[in-house]
Amino acid sequence: MTDSKLPDSTSGDGDVLDLSHGRRISIFCLLLGAEFLYGWAWNTVDVLRPFLRQSLGLSLIQAGSAYSAQGAGALVGAIIAGQLADRFDRRKVLAGLILGYGTVLLAGVAVGNYPQLLLQRFVLGLFMGGSFPVGVSIYVNLFHARIRGRLAGTLNVAFSSSIILLGLALGVVGGSGWRLLFWMGGVPAIAMAVAVYWLIPPFPKAAVEVSATRRTFPIGELFRPEVRRQTILLATMTGLNFFGYQAFSGWFTTYMTGPRGLDAATAGELVAWQFTGNIIGGFIWGWAADRFGRRFNALGFFIASAAIALYIAAPTQLPLLRAIGFLYGITICCSVIWGPWLAELYPPHLRATASSIFNWGRIISFFAPLITASIATRFGLPAAMLAGAASFSLAGIIWLMQPETLVRRGIKLPVAVVV
Repeated sequence: MTDSKLPDSTSGDGDVLDLSHGRRISIFCLLLGAEFLYGWAWNTVDVLRPFLRQSLGLSLIQAGSAYSAQGAGALVGAIIAGQLADRFDRRKVLAGLILGYGTVLLAGVAVGNYPQLLLQRFVLGLFMGGSFPVGVSIYVNLFHARIRGRLAGTLNVAFSSSIILLGLALGVVGGSGWRLLFWMGGVPAIAMAVAVYWLIPPFPKAAVEVSATRRTFPIGELFRPEVRRQTILLATMTGLNFFGYQAFSGWFTTYMTGPRGLDAATAGELVAWQFTGNIIGGFIWGWAADRFGRRFNALGFFIASAAIALYIAAPTQLPLLRAIGFLYGITICCSVIWGPWLAELYPPHLRATASSIFNWGRIISFFAPLITASIATRFGLPAAMLAGAASFSLAGIIWLMQPETLVRRGIKLPVAVVV
């Protein structure tokens, strides 16, 4: 490996905004609320999949393709919104994205056929895909590198909490009232968009002037010779993560209410157990990334792979399934550090664009439901879900090949290392 510096790059703390501690905390609390609503909106495509399938008369492949449409929209949205945020006002872009996905989630109530479902999910993904990189670009400018992992873990708590409540709410409203969950996520998101616009201050343009003066779009700088291979590997790694998650978690409620023969309330409870573990894991892996470095968290992917295999092999005994699902939830969120880490790997004026690499992996995951549905049709859902274990293991290997940005002594952040 050789050290290679991208011109004008720095991942240090010199560009952290000079705001009062209380103001930073209040802004971060807004981001927590936005993350909760983002998680609610995003995961309706998985948690409500069996009900969408029954309501619209969809096949397994058609039901899975709703996620593909959402993922395709997220890919486009991440690329566009990340660059807009780096060139213009990150606050306005984030508010617009939240307003967009809140409104489109509400439109899900009116979906009446398969083409409408694909369109609604694509547009929903378009807005949601941009919210992650833009949110990251805001909070990494508010807090120092030595605590960004724990902040990312806290944001993961908001995301996971939304899925827990979504699963529990599904158990309360039952199969007949599942459309109500669109209202429960959409209306608060519209209110949150207004709060973000009025309560987060405009970010100084100095952070984006460098990108605005270059001839290329911000994304072009991520493919300069010095970091091109790193960028491609990072995108592949995130793609494998999405594929693995979709292969197992995406079919989870379908598997539990189908081959395992459990009712919707029990399936929702098992989802809640997984994401209860995810909440705890967010704190653990966020702390670990700040203590041992960003690459340390790759360990979580290998443990998650083993947990998936155990889950499929285990008998239908609820205490056992809860325990294994809890372990899976703890380990799967090891990637909480990816937002800050991706931002640290590239210059400050590219932070939103660099963080959008997280969603570039949807190029791979776009095919996940289609591939896993084909496997499930031919070999059964357990085989399709086991593909997630292999995908997570490959992602972990690629992660270990990437640069480290955090050195605990003095919290010195070196330039990116091209592998």
